[in-house]
This record gives sequence, structure tokens and C-alpha cells, in this order.
Amino acid sequence: MKSICIIPARGGSKRIPRKNVKEFLGKPIMAYSIEAAIQSGMFDEIMVSTDDNEIAEIALQYGAKVPFMRSAETANDFATTADVLNEVLSCYKKRGVEFDQMCCFYATAPLVQPQSIVEAFKLLKDKQFQMVYPVVEFSYPIWRCLDVAEDGSMKRHWPEFENARSQDLPKTYHDSGTFYCYDINRWRSGEGKVGSIIVPETTVQDIDNDTDWQIAEMKYRLLYL
Repeated sequence: MKSICIIPARGGSKRIPRKNVKEFLGKPIMAYSIEAAIQSGMFDEIMVSTDDNEIAEIALQYGAKVPFMRSAETANDFATTADVLNEVLSCYKKRGVEFDQMCCFYATAPLVQPQSIVEAFKLLKDKQFQMVYPVVEFSYPIWRCLDVAEDGSMKRHWPEFENARSQDLPKTYHDSGTFYCYDINRWRSGEGKVGSIIVPETTVQDIDNDTDWQIAEMKYRLLYL
């Protein structure tokens, strides 16, 4: 079975300018995603989908391929990730190359461990899932969440859990927002369940502003330096 890692990395970024090539502890942040994909050993092809020449040059420098540039249609603010993935697969097919599995790996996920990719692909194959991606447990029980009104007053969203002990409440998880592994045929047909692997909070950080960036660097130093 042939597998491809697709790293979407367009040039435009509204909240953090040039986010995909900004230096993260000594090298462009997207380099970490490329290196994790390489180290996992799971891919026949690792490519970066971009509309930006600088991003393309960095991708090649760190070992990824850029066999074609992203179209204007999939580089705007309204294109979805699915649009990007389908475009990449279509362009490869026109070149006579097709894949059975793929991983969409975001360019700003420097904390991902290669072993997590291996684990996700194993689950994808063993359970014949359509898709598998990492999730992380909520750090505080969502069952205790509050609704706050415009006047500042508040009430419990689920008052029935007000007196429940934290350890008695069900665990809940959220998407890590880092990578997604697919069985391509099942993904296209919509067949099969979606699976997950559970990863620690230390390996996950949504990076949307400068504070997020600093927290991600702190976590990386804690884990790897």
C-alpha cells in the first residue's frame, strides 16, 4: 500500500504573518512537521502543498517534495482542507501516481511525535477505519461548564453535575488539530468509522497568536531540549 503525507502550507496568514515559515527555536516551524513525517517511516511520498515560493524552497531544504504549486482556487481564504487534499491527489493521478493512504499533517505542529503517526496508521489498518487522528483529553471537565449572560450573570450549563466529583464524570476529548490519517477509498466513499489515538496535552498546542507560539516553544523545550 502506498502512502502520502500532504502538508498544506499556503503563504497567507492573517493572525501570525508568514506563520508557516516563522522561526521556531532555530528553524522554520514547518520543518518540524516534515522531519516528523520522515522519521515516522510511514510514507512513500512527503509533499508540501503551497502557493508560495519561499515555502516551497524551505520544504525542499528539509526533505519534502513540491512537485507542483497549489492553484489559486485552493489558496484562498475559503478553500477547505478537503479541497486541498483532493487537488493534490488529482494532480498526482494525472502523473500516473495513486495512493491508498494519506496523512494531512499541518505545518504548525512542532510537538507531534513520529510514533503517534505510526500508531494512527496501525489503528487505521487494523480497524479498517475511514480516518484516524489524535485527540487530547480536556484539562477540565466540560460537564462543569458555565453559561455567562451579557449582564455578567451566570448559570451552570448542566446543573445536574454541580455536586458530582470530578473523578466520577466521563472523560471527554477534543481534536488535537495536528494531523489526520485517511484510508483514501473509504474517505471518498464515506464508509467506515472514524478512530482516534489519545495523546498527552504536552504534545498539543493550537498556535493562533504570539502567546500560543510562546507556550508551544516552552512545551518543546520541556520535551526535547
